[in-house]
Amino acid sequence: LWNTCQFATMNVVFAVKQYISKMIEDSGPGMKVLLMDKETTGIVSMVYTQSEILQKEVYLFERIDSQNREIMKHLKAICFLRPTKENVDYMIQELRRPKYSIYFIYFSNVISKSDVKSLAEADEQEVVAEVQEFYGDYIAVNPHLFSLNILGCCQGRNWDPAQLSRTTQGLTALLLSLKKCPMIRYQLSSEAAKRLAECVKQVITKEYELFEFRRTEVPPLLLILDRCDDAITPLLNQWTYQAMVHELLGINNNRIDLSRVPGISKDLREVVLSAENDEFYANNMYLNFAEIGSNIKNLMEDFQKKKPKEQQKLESIADMKAFVENYPQFKKMSGTVSKHVTVVGELSRLVSERNLLEVSEVEQELACQNDHSSALQNVKRLLQNPKVTEFDAARLVMLYALHYERHSSNSLPGLMMDLRNKGVSEKYRKLVSAVVEYGGKRVRGSDLFSPKDAVAITKQFLKGLKGVENVYTQHQPFLHETLDHLIKGKLKENLYPYLGPSTLRDRPQDIIVFVIGGATYEEALTVYNLNRTTPGVRIVLGGTTVHNTKSFLEEVLASGLHSRSKESSQATSRSASRR
Repeated sequence: LWNTCQFATMNVVFAVKQYISKMIEDSGPGMKVLLMDKETTGIVSMVYTQSEILQKEVYLFERIDSQNREIMKHLKAICFLRPTKENVDYMIQELRRPKYSIYFIYFSNVISKSDVKSLAEADEQEVVAEVQEFYGDYIAVNPHLFSLNILGCCQGRNWDPAQLSRTTQGLTALLLSLKKCPMIRYQLSSEAAKRLAECVKQVITKEYELFEFRRTEVPPLLLILDRCDDAITPLLNQWTYQAMVHELLGINNNRIDLSRVPGISKDLREVVLSAENDEFYANNMYLNFAEIGSNIKNLMEDFQKKKPKEQQKLESIADMKAFVENYPQFKKMSGTVSKHVTVVGELSRLVSERNLLEVSEVEQELACQNDHSSALQNVKRLLQNPKVTEFDAARLVMLYALHYERHSSNSLPGLMMDLRNKGVSEKYRKLVSAVVEYGGKRVRGSDLFSPKDAVAITKQFLKGLKGVENVYTQHQPFLHETLDHLIKGKLKENLYPYLGPSTLRDRPQDIIVFVIGGATYEEALTVYNLNRTTPGVRIVLGGTTVHNTKSFLEEVLASGLHSRSKESSQATSRSASRR
């Protein structure tokens, strides 16, 4: 499905999966325990199911920080850990009193010589078979999308030092796992982008031996961007399956919490959506909601056809044998059907309960059109509608505030009054100015709203003619234009300079884009489509996290930028308790 062979070198799921397989293979035959930390547990769970790992003789999964692990000398231990001081200390304690027969230790990133020495000194019983670095130090979400699960990476416009260090590690591990030593470009308008570019470059220079890969004709390119440049994309409702599930239900390491769904059955309170082992999801994750509906119907009908007609059929031994042989597949299929029917049913319920078709149409108008009076009228109309939640009402006003920030007839004060009259909480009302502070005109290095030339204007016009089905998906993330220019060799160097003296004369082929402040599933879809339609170009997208509107607003709050407005005293207390 994913053209694994063709994309092996630019497929992050494949890269992490290979590391895990190799760890398990290298430990040889016999029963094993997999010892992980909080982060590596998430990293592994994204690419392997427990049952897949069980088939490889790994019978136990333990956390290095759990105190009451039993001594099991008949097990080999495969340790997969981030190289933090804390983990090294846990490992030293473990080796002083080993619970397992032999240890294969893998760190997910570069480990210092002094830490290796400390481990060697603790290994008095000589139970360590090997210590290696396997660079799976990031969350592989889709084959071309990765995340570091960091929410709130900056304080104001500058990095939180701990998050800068974690992001540098994650990004350099990604490069090592894909075997890329890239040239680096960054968004000039962002101090944070330049800082991260410098930190990545420092690691590449310091660890130059690790980065000595076979040179390709055209060197790979790392492009570092800042979320501030496009605060519109993470504020929009979504209509393709993966993006919509994240927007309305929230995806956390492929898991969806359905416990709040009315009348949900026990076994569906949490479901896993992973393209790796769910064919329906893999085939539908980028399709829009209308198509998903009819595909679910086909899935149901297919299921009904295959459903065993036990009574009438199980007459001979052969019938029974056939039934038993098909049963695991049948059971898996029934699980898939009920899972997707539940998820799509809940999306459907939320769409009608929150009037999202109408809301989304106006969001798209705010993001893509330039008709101020029509936009204002439509926002005002929706703010009067009792079905529109305070969350969606505030989101509409945020989009208006960003788009028409400097419009001569800007009516933001009136809309803020409308929010107040609607009973929208102060938290959301304050976020309107915070979002403009975060991603307004003063901050952006680019022109987010106006079509750039006659061709673009014509394209917009033609897009408008495509008809109603596309009214909800007119918007293209700003990233689309950036990558389009990059691929054509037209991305302006005065806006996206190279780090260091060298520049790339040829058009780039392998591109890694990283968004500080978080990427989105809509942008992942853009990258997926560019990969599909541009021969010879392979793009991987990453971000400090993958946002929906809710988490994006938390990111804005965490940055503390709103504290520059009136309520600075409250803001300081809030930013002190940042996660």
